[in-house]
Amino acid sequence: MTEPAIRHPGELRWETRLLAVVTATLVVFGIAMVYGASSMVRTRGGGIVGGSYALNQFIGALAGGLLMLIVARLDYRWLRPLAWPILLGTIALLIVTILPFTHAIAPARNGARRWIELGPFTMQPSELARLAVIIWCAMLATKKGDQVREFKKGVMPFLVVLAFVSLLILLQPNMSMAVLVALLGGIVLFAAGAKIGHFLLLGLGAVIGGLQLIQMAGYRADRLDKFLNGAEGTSQIYQSLVGIGSGQLFGVGFGQGQQKLGYLPYAYSDFIFSTIGEEWGFLGVLLLVLLFGIFCWLGFRIARTAADPFGRYLATGLTAAVGVTAVMHMAVTLNLMPTTGLTLPFISFGRSSLVVSLVGTGILLSIGRMRGKPEVRGPKRLRDG
Repeated sequence: MTEPAIRHPGELRWETRLLAVVTATLVVFGIAMVYGASSMVRTRGGGIVGGSYALNQFIGALAGGLLMLIVARLDYRWLRPLAWPILLGTIALLIVTILPFTHAIAPARNGARRWIELGPFTMQPSELARLAVIIWCAMLATKKGDQVREFKKGVMPFLVVLAFVSLLILLQPNMSMAVLVALLGGIVLFAAGAKIGHFLLLGLGAVIGGLQLIQMAGYRADRLDKFLNGAEGTSQIYQSLVGIGSGQLFGVGFGQGQQKLGYLPYAYSDFIFSTIGEEWGFLGVLLLVLLFGIFCWLGFRIARTAADPFGRYLATGLTAAVGVTAVMHMAVTLNLMPTTGLTLPFISFGRSSLVVSLVGTGILLSIGRMRGKPEVRGPKRLRDG
């Protein structure tokens, strides 16, 4: 693989600046939508929680934004020696969520143990797994070089680790996130030059295994059956399509949506794209899709012109993490795939998802800033430019 031509930093600076602007726009819009979509959600005591949800999202945006700025100022190549510690730390957190004696800090919510709660601090380790797997895969792909084209020496080590991490997430249970983590690892491996034949073989095995897992869990089989039988099979999808359709061209107006009034569950998280379609209409949805498209376009431009293979693979994975998750979320609300529970990056309620997405964007900005610059020896911050 030929190395990309390195241009002067001034020629590339606009990409990172525009990426930061697009990210900030999505985050601000997300806080507003979380407030509007949860404005009528009530607690068991009858209190409205919209303000508290928006406040939590705002706190997550502040924390994630600060981390994004810090990470963007650092040399991303210092992540290479930290890839294994980050991955092992994430695995340890995932194990905590499934141990039988950790219910005090990893309680069950809606039949799943996906969160670690330490007082006011709450985190979802599977969200961190997305970032950890991308960093680790980029490190190992860089180390192996042309060996990634071989199955035994190249693909197999990735497959073992990705399967183990995905299994831990699956045991929570969280099948959609397990599939996403494995998919993101595969995207990094494909960007590194792995053979398409290996992916076709693994994809066939994954489909067969996935169908077996769906049959083993009754609720997953029920979701798939409802999806195959059309939107009428599930009230969630039906109400989601009703909301999007009622928005028409210009929408019913911000905060004026009706689906959030008890018709559509999780209108502020799992189905927030439907809320956007109802309140902002086709033009609002088109603008949102355009923003995500610009984000991915900039991310892949940064990947293509990265200073080294590690930055190239890392930027590809980080961009795909946002783009693929956004597409899957939108596809669910439009009844194009079974319900997954994946959030819309930067938009949906969820501090773990928001913070991890912002940190990933910070790494992407660092990769963009380092193009055309020599590697910094030592833990020094980069000068602006």
